Amino acid sequence: MERHLSTAKGGNIGAYLANFTFAEKADLFTRSAKTVVERLSIGNYNVSRFTNEFWTAMQRQASSIHEVSYRACFKPQLPRFFIKLLSEENDFIYDPFGGRGTTVIEAGLLGRRVVVNDVNPLSRILIEPRFFAPTVKEIVDRLSQIVFYDGLNSDIDLSMFYHSKTESEIMSLRKYFAERSAGGKEDNIDRWVRMVATNRLTGHSPGFFSVYTLPPNQAVTQESQIKINAKRGQKPEYRDVSRIILSKSESLLKNVTEEQRRNLRKAGESAQFLNCDARYTTDIPSGSVRGTVTSPPFLNIVQYSKDNWLRCWFNSIDDKEVSKKITMSKTVEEWSAVMEDVFVELFRVTKTGGFVAFEVGEVKKGSVRLDEHVVPLGVKGGFECVGIIVNLQEFTKTSNIWGVDNNDGGTNTNRIVLFVKR
Repeated sequence: MERHLSTAKGGNIGAYLANFTFAEKADLFTRSAKTVVERLSIGNYNVSRFTNEFWTAMQRQASSIHEVSYRACFKPQLPRFFIKLLSEENDFIYDPFGGRGTTVIEAGLLGRRVVVNDVNPLSRILIEPRFFAPTVKEIVDRLSQIVFYDGLNSDIDLSMFYHSKTESEIMSLRKYFAERSAGGKEDNIDRWVRMVATNRLTGHSPGFFSVYTLPPNQAVTQESQIKINAKRGQKPEYRDVSRIILSKSESLLKNVTEEQRRNLRKAGESAQFLNCDARYTTDIPSGSVRGTVTSPPFLNIVQYSKDNWLRCWFNSIDDKEVSKKITMSKTVEEWSAVMEDVFVELFRVTKTGGFVAFEVGEVKKGSVRLDEHVVPLGVKGGFECVGIIVNLQEFTKTSNIWGVDNNDGGTNTNRIVLFVKR
C-alpha cells in the first residue's frame, strides 16, 4: 500500500514533513533524526524550511533503467518521494525540463501517466525508448541485422576519441538510423539501440566507445581531448560497438520487473513528449497535471549544449540551434524573469490540489540561494508555498545545515521548493 497524502483530500504536508522520521536514519547518524523546522522571512513571505534526510540511495535501490548519464540530473529517490506522497496511480506527472527523464521514468514505474517537455530534442531520444524497453534477445537480434562497414569516416575529426575501426562502426550506426528514420521504419528496438549508443559515445572506462575522457555526462572539445591524450600518453583503442551496446542494455534492464515493464509501457502509450519552451506548452490541457517534479537550468553554470555536442552530432541535431533555446541566464534577475513565466504556465496546467516540487541548486558556493528566489515566483504565479525542503544526504552527515560542500560546477541537488494549488 502506498503512503499517500493528497492535498486534494486535506492532507497537511507541512505537518507530515515536520514530523517526518526516516527509519534508517537513527542507525546512520549520531544526531537526531527529527526534522529541523525553521521560519524564514523571504520578501513579504514567511516560509517554513524543513531539513532532514527525507530520501537516500540507501533507502530503496533505484531501478537500473534510470542509469542513462546526463549532466545535472537528480537521483530517482527525489521524484519518488513526492510522487508517492502526493499523487495516485494514473495521475499525470509532468517535468517541463525533462533532461534524461528521471521524473517521468520514475512516475511510469509507479503506475502514473506522464507528460515531459524539453527544448532539446535529444531529451526524447534518451527518454522514450525506456518506456518501450525491448528484451535482451530482441536487442541481440537487431544488432545482428545491422551492417557494420569498414572504412567509414566521420564528417568531423573524431580521431582523438575513437579508433578508426570504432569510428567506422559508429558511422555505420548513424547511417543505419538515418535510413530507418527516413523510410519510416525506425521502431522501438531501433530507438533503444540509438539511445544506448548515444549514452556510450564518450566516457572514462572501456564500457564506452571512446578512449579515456571526462565522465559520460559531458563531452569535451576535440582540442581538449587531444590535450587529455597527450597528458595521459594514450591513444584510442578499438572498442566493439555492438558488444558495448549489448552490455549496457543488459545493465539497464537487469532489475526491471515484468510489472514495471507493463507500467512503463502503459505510461508510454499515453505519454506526451513535447519539444518547446516551458513557458508556452499549449498542448497540455489546463488543469490536467497532478504533480510536477523538475529541475530548471541553473543560470549559466551548466553548459547543456556544449556538454552534449557529440550526442547531438550523432543524432543529427544542430546543437547551436538548441543552445539558442536553452535558458542560460547570466544573472538571477534574468533567470527569475523566465521562471516567473514558467510558474504561470505551471499554474494553468496543474489541477486544484496538485503540486509542484521545484528543485534548485546552490550557486556560487551557496552565496546565491535560488530556493529563496523561487518562493515569490511561485506565489506570484498563483501557488501556495508549503515550504523549502532541504534533503541532507549521507555525505553531509558531519556538516551543519548550511555547510554542504558544492561540486566544482557550483551546484548540488539538496533544495526543493514545494508548492500546492488550492
